[in-house]
Amino acid sequence: MWNNRYVRTIMLSRIALNLGVWVRNFAILLYVTDVTGNNSRYVSLISIAEFAPIFVFSIVGGAFADRWNAKRTMVASDWLSSASILAVLLALSYGDWHTLLFATFVSSILSQFSQPAAMKLFKKHVPEKQLQGVMAVHQSMTAFFLIIGPVAGAYVYSTYGIETSLLVTSGLCLLSGVILLRLPKESNRQKDAQGKGNLWADIREGFRYVIEHRILRTLAGTFAVSGLAVGLIQPLLVFVTLENLGREREFLQWLLMANGTATMVGGALIMTVAKKIRPQTMLAAGLLVSMVGTIGIGWSESLLLTFGLQIVNGLCYPLILIGINTMIMQNTQAAFIGRTGGAMTPMFMGMMVIGMGFAGTLKESVSLQFVYSISGILFLLGAMILAPLLRRPEKRAIGGIHDRVDGPPPAGVDGHRG
Repeated sequence: MWNNRYVRTIMLSRIALNLGVWVRNFAILLYVTDVTGNNSRYVSLISIAEFAPIFVFSIVGGAFADRWNAKRTMVASDWLSSASILAVLLALSYGDWHTLLFATFVSSILSQFSQPAAMKLFKKHVPEKQLQGVMAVHQSMTAFFLIIGPVAGAYVYSTYGIETSLLVTSGLCLLSGVILLRLPKESNRQKDAQGKGNLWADIREGFRYVIEHRILRTLAGTFAVSGLAVGLIQPLLVFVTLENLGREREFLQWLLMANGTATMVGGALIMTVAKKIRPQTMLAAGLLVSMVGTIGIGWSESLLLTFGLQIVNGLCYPLILIGINTMIMQNTQAAFIGRTGGAMTPMFMGMMVIGMGFAGTLKESVSLQFVYSISGILFLLGAMILAPLLRRPEKRAIGGIHDRVDGPPPAGVDGHRG
């Protein structure tokens, strides 16, 4: 896998980019709390600036990723992020700290173009048997930065201040783009395969592609239910800390660190067995373990049991992400990777936001244990939706490294079905 130039280059660039994003996010969070006196309204606006573009722009970003040159898209996204942060730094020097929210917003938008472009390159240039391993490495790297990212961001900000933090972020984004220049140029056949039709027609075609392919349609249902389950409990772990465990709010960081460390270890372990387990089996196992762990955390008043369940959930969380990503990549033509991801992501994010909106109300009107139990049942429902795919015989991936880049169009265009 590491002999693949695309894998090495993209992973190395993502290390620089992830570090830059975490330094920026944590520095902005700490700076905003400092200048506003811990105003929760402005702190919540940081989350909105980060997550709203994912819901709104993932559809458009996925469509453009299918139409544009993937290498140029990723390089341009990283360099535009770098430039936008320098512009914000200039505005900050005149005393307008509100532009920090703009930096987060712009960077989140650009990531919706860069991420599907990276997945498109993996689909085209990574052999099918290595896809799960690549996804496992990607997930482990994400979990690694969940652990060291806040530490790095807090250190840079507390030691050098917001200006240096932004300069570091801009430099790391620039470095990520420079690293991506090492990717090979696309061949003429690959360039000819780029979409040049109407953008909105392409977006509609992406949704139709998902609807008309049974595996993707089933995954969409699992994705939506899982998003609702995650949204219901995401804001409530602090109440597990306060009410169930009787600890101070600051103790929450240890629960999160335990989960993040376990997620990183879980991703590394999955790399060693990825070739031996079908992705739908991985996904179903992850959902079932999440069901048990979520219900247990909601009801547990034991510190050791809660830590143990957090670790188990973290170890198995990569099963869900790697399973979903691998199934999407194995069952989607390369020409539709971006649009498929763009159609699926809003299902997860939209349901997660709905869950977050109801979480506090349900907790106050019923109980914390009830909300965690409902979330666990939703994870079980996600596994049940996936059940028909567990009996499905293994099939070769379509539109990958061994297929034509400009393979047959989806159902609805000329009747072909994947």
